[in-house]
Amino acid sequence: MEQIGSIGHYYSKIGVAVIDLTAKIAVGDTIRIKGMTSDFRQKVDSMQIEHANVQSAGAGQSIGLKTTDKVREGDLVYKVLT
Repeated sequence: MEQIGSIGHYYSKIGVAVIDLTAKIAVGDTIRIKGMTSDFRQKVDSMQIEHANVQSAGAGQSIGLKTTDKVREGDLVYKVLT
């Protein structure tokens, strides 16, 4: 696994996390989110930058991603390498 960022914010009402990226991510990738109480994997089906759908994003960008479980600020995000 390769760390690609961390959770900057989580909107619990809509289940969307803001991920501050340190590496590239693309639709179709599988990610793992791990923190004090979080530890799960999910596939990236879609993501947004400034409310616009994008296919990929890179280091220095922040994306919005709907998560399958609750996450917390500071949780680490990893790309699962196949």
